[in-house]
Amino acid sequence: KKKKSELRMASTSQPLSGKRACKKIFWAVFPHACFILSLVIYAFLGALMFSHIEGNRKVNLSEEYRKFLQNLWYISRNLSDNMTENEEIFKEKIHALLNTAERDWFVNPKDIWTFFGSLFFCCTVFTTVGYGNTYPVTRIGKYLCMLYALFGIPLMFLVLTDMGDILATVLSKSYNEFRKLQSKILASKLCSGSTCNKGDELKSRAQSKVVINEPLTIMEVLKSQPGIKRKPVKYRNAEIFEMLIARENEHTKPARTRSIERWSSCPELARGKTMSRVIENFDKIGKQLEKLDVPIVLMVLVIFVYISCAAAILPNWETRLDFQEAFYFCFITLTTIGFGDTQLEHPKFFLFFSLYIIIGMEIVFIAFKLGQDRLIGLYKKVISFCGEKKMPSKK
Repeated sequence: KKKKSELRMASTSQPLSGKRACKKIFWAVFPHACFILSLVIYAFLGALMFSHIEGNRKVNLSEEYRKFLQNLWYISRNLSDNMTENEEIFKEKIHALLNTAERDWFVNPKDIWTFFGSLFFCCTVFTTVGYGNTYPVTRIGKYLCMLYALFGIPLMFLVLTDMGDILATVLSKSYNEFRKLQSKILASKLCSGSTCNKGDELKSRAQSKVVINEPLTIMEVLKSQPGIKRKPVKYRNAEIFEMLIARENEHTKPARTRSIERWSSCPELARGKTMSRVIENFDKIGKQLEKLDVPIVLMVLVIFVYISCAAAILPNWETRLDFQEAFYFCFITLTTIGFGDTQLEHPKFFLFFSLYIIIGMEIVFIAFKLGQDRLIGLYKKVISFCGEKKMPSKK
């Protein structure tokens, strides 16, 4: 009977452990998926809104447009009447006249403000790129654009910060593993004969200098201090401290076990525990990014490789762009400068690179943050150096 009960408990515990593992993974991924999904929904809602407002607007021919056509007709008539007129003067007049023209006079709004065009515009708004090729014309569209950016930009920065934590952990772990591998290779090259024993001694010294994470007891700390054996009075004080700590541990340990039993027995309390863990995950956003310590040269190399990959793929559908122009366009996009001098013929294809843009903006943001930390450290060194120079020497 005991064996049968044990087998039943084991068979029931295996699916329960699998379900618990799946729940842990789900609630760990939930905050990140929530941010990205909310940004996607926000972009789609903005695309529907702007395509309806700006795409259905009526194009009214203004007086400026009529004057533009009259001046163009007047210049062309003078050129046909006076063929001896200098071509440079004619080019200057045409150029000056074309500078006064507006883009909305020659473009149908339904061709620009399609769903994908509006989605591309929304992405340029909350990413703060702002190419300037597409912009709202109506008064309602301008007001809604300001309101849309007011809520979309913080949401985008939240997604960037959250993705930055994931990227920071990946970069820091990969960099630490690379350094460990590099140190092992150097140790294997230098380890030969007597030098190997010296290396072992250095390793033992380095390991002795490593800070121990586990807390030591008061007795162990006092015993490690030199000269304690000469003063037995301190042992009594240490014993008193040990007794106090033991009493505190006796009071705290049953409370923890009881709480664990209550969590496991009551499913409502277990749900509350999972909710508290999810809230803690929300509170931890941005902390991994603060701990990142990677050489800035490595980040610059990562940015160069990252942009080069996109610059090699982009000319496949943007035939007017070569590798250099595509590299320039990706750099201007990821740094959120967005001059708007390079126009895309197929912006809907570029929308598939939305994840690429978010990750690239995060990599550039991390590089800027590392550069900022290095500049702050440099300023501190300069100020401390100048302060030491100005301090009068005491005799």
